[in-house]
Amino acid sequence: MSDKLHPSVREFKEFLQRHPKLVEEVRKSGRGWQEYYEKWALLGEDDPFWDKYKEEKSSKTENKRSRGNGKKEMMERLIQMSENIDMDKLQTQVDNINSAISTVQGLLGQFQSSDHSSQQSFDPSTQNNRPFGGFRD
Repeated sequence: MSDKLHPSVREFKEFLQRHPKLVEEVRKSGRGWQEYYEKWALLGEDDPFWDKYKEEKSSKTENKRSRGNGKKEMMERLIQMSENIDMDKLQTQVDNINSAISTVQGLLGQFQSSDHSSQQSFDPSTQNNRPFGGFRD
């Protein structure tokens, strides 16, 4: 599939691999790739505009490989993922779930109390509720 891409698109993809902060920026902002592709085509790779998106990815990758510690790598990924979470949306979802749980608990409580009261009226062991309890077989 990558063989069918236009050469400039392949070059742009390679450029993105060297500028991972740009990828993060596009994902966070929700903007399209077209805008950045056009800037890249007009300004070129060496323009100072791209400096803020550069990252010393090679040194980070080497450090991760040399450490060989999967737990630290996993923690770093979790931290990166947590940076992308919209806390307001998360709080809204938690509130909605909490409300739903409270509603279900309330309904269960009503059913249990009505079920419990109906069982008491028909329970043969409670002879006080039955006027002719002495005539049981």
